[in-house]
Amino acid sequence: MKDIFKPLDEKKFSFFHLKSLVTTGMGVFTDGYDLSSIGIVLLLVLGEFGITPKSPDYVTLTGAISGSALIGAAIGAIIFGFLSNMGRKKFYGLDVTLMTVGALLQAFVTSPTELILVRFLLGVGVGADYVLSPMIMAEHANAKDRGKAIALGFGLFWGFGATLAAALYLGLQALHFPPDLVWRIVLAAGAVPSAAVIYLRRKIPETARFLGRIRGDTQGVERVIKEVTGEEVKVKQDLKDNNGWTTYFAQNWKLFISACLLWFLFDIVAYSGILFGPSLIAQSLGVSPAVFQFLIEGAFTIPGGLVALSLIDRVGRRPLQVIGFVIMAISLISFALYRNSSGMAFSPSLAFILYGLQNFGSQAGPGSVSASGILGVELAPTKIRGFVQSLTVASGRLGAALTAFVFPALFKEYGEAFSVAFLSVVAIVAAVLTYLSIPETKGRGLEETSGESLVSERAV
Repeated sequence: MKDIFKPLDEKKFSFFHLKSLVTTGMGVFTDGYDLSSIGIVLLLVLGEFGITPKSPDYVTLTGAISGSALIGAAIGAIIFGFLSNMGRKKFYGLDVTLMTVGALLQAFVTSPTELILVRFLLGVGVGADYVLSPMIMAEHANAKDRGKAIALGFGLFWGFGATLAAALYLGLQALHFPPDLVWRIVLAAGAVPSAAVIYLRRKIPETARFLGRIRGDTQGVERVIKEVTGEEVKVKQDLKDNNGWTTYFAQNWKLFISACLLWFLFDIVAYSGILFGPSLIAQSLGVSPAVFQFLIEGAFTIPGGLVALSLIDRVGRRPLQVIGFVIMAISLISFALYRNSSGMAFSPSLAFILYGLQNFGSQAGPGSVSASGILGVELAPTKIRGFVQSLTVASGRLGAALTAFVFPALFKEYGEAFSVAFLSVVAIVAAVLTYLSIPETKGRGLEETSGESLVSERAV
């Protein structure tokens, strides 16, 4: 079976791959914009609606405004994970349409409740995108460059989106826009990049792996392989996978659980910074939210992503993720100890560097591996890839939603140093779990990395 898809695995990076990268990556660009922009404007939103740390519902509303999109993403991931077995392309475009509508509606909300509901709708589209985009990119990609393509499309593009949100905020402030208009424009502008790729997503071809292994359409397989690689192939056998889902879960359930746990743990750490770094951490350092976000992305996140691009297909997914988590843990505990130290003069610049290094480690490692969806798509066979990917995405979003409610409560009750130190422990646990449970998948076809070809051979 894997010989059928060999032309896809061995095809050199081409214009088709570049177009696919942009088409899928712009959705993640929008995700980065939408999910980070709320952290940048959170203080403005709270201020307009009269929510202060002394308000009895401060923690609840802060968590709900920050986390509603993440809860929506978890639900959207599960829904579209099931729908993906009806066609990868069939629902591709609906995800960014939901994101476009949700982003635009944020400009017209009149209460915190309305903003929470609108961001929940936006989140459903984000969750759908996190399921569909990595699968489509991976199933079209060649084996040699698959890691780089996904790390760029789902790692760096996210950072580019977050950087744009910060830049727009700074630009509006420089032009002296009123605060109530600034946060509405910043949030609503997320509709532009998502709307820009709706048409392109409807034109992208269905994947050969879906057509062959799920639909059993051999002519479709030949047509798509020809479109992607330029090679003529003749499929003489039935490729449809008649194995039940239980066959694959019995074989790989430990791997699937590990992939889910790793994204869950990563997002607990990462989203504490994404959602509250520009507000709580930046405020404690005397830096404005947008400047904090802009510097974090430019000085740490994007360089970390470039490191991932250069190493992910050479060093591999597993070591890169372990090292990334370790860097995150060291950075966070160093920041916590420094902030809790009373015996030395405090330097906001040094504190910023110590904290920012966790973003470098994040993007150089787990942000370009677990959080880009690589584990879900590479470890799961075609027939259950959508469902497994939805479980990993939902796990990550639940971790992020959890931190949306728990981190501000920890921050308020125990202080900054304790809250950040707690995150460093989570990062160390994730590093150990990666080392013990995740196999290396670099340079191999999806049928091999998922064990799908072995199951098919045994069935024959």
